[in-house]
Amino acid sequence: MIRDIVIIDEDKCDGCGLCVPACAEGAIQMIDGKAKLSADNLCDGLGACLGHCPQDAIKVIKREADEFDEEAVEAHLKETAPEKLEAFHAEHQHAAAGGGCPSAQVQNFAKPAAPTGGGCPSARLMNFDSKPDQESSQEGQRPSELRQWPVQLHLVPPTAPFFQGADVVLAADCAPFALADFHKDILKDKALAIACPKLDDTSPYVDKITAMITQSGIKSLTVVLMEVPCCGGLLAMAKQAIANSGVDLPLETIVVGIQGDIK
Repeated sequence: MIRDIVIIDEDKCDGCGLCVPACAEGAIQMIDGKAKLSADNLCDGLGACLGHCPQDAIKVIKREADEFDEEAVEAHLKETAPEKLEAFHAEHQHAAAGGGCPSAQVQNFAKPAAPTGGGCPSARLMNFDSKPDQESSQEGQRPSELRQWPVQLHLVPPTAPFFQGADVVLAADCAPFALADFHKDILKDKALAIACPKLDDTSPYVDKITAMITQSGIKSLTVVLMEVPCCGGLLAMAKQAIANSGVDLPLETIVVGIQGDIK
């Protein structure tokens, strides 16, 4: 059958092993210093391991593969990693309810515009184009402008579908909390990645942003940072990535004050 399944680029893999504990099914093993998929039927294809690879060596692709087999996974875990059984059961109970791992599964919420006068009135909230054009001033009624999941720079694959040819916002973690109209004024119609240049392990970030430019062909980059000194690192990484890419990419910088004003 043709289905989603993990593929690991052995040339990129540096053997760090972070993907092994991230795989609830125990489908990834370290063999000869490289991460490898041990069997197709143990991989559910949801991609919970994607955000745990600092080298961006793991992707989810569609290919011919054996059907995912929960019974085989359970037997495999009982033999190799019984401590993972509880997490596996919890994840796949959620998947059976129509979910998947909500923390790392790549999801693109953007939808084609509905035909004039049409559209499904019962569309789920994740279809952002079903939201009314008129914004409500009532508390809690303004619609979100988020178009994808995940958003953390460590978790987002740089070649995710929501980055393809997109205008991208790279925001410091604190900025959306300080700036009340972040969604309306900055995020609307853009893809998002968030990061903290002070607290994150930023070692893969320049390469990830570079890949967004060279492999996903993003159209522009807007860096939103706080006025505090440590946030300057985010802008420096963006500039370095643009320089590394060799692309003359439009770059906009927005500095947010700690009281929520734009500097």
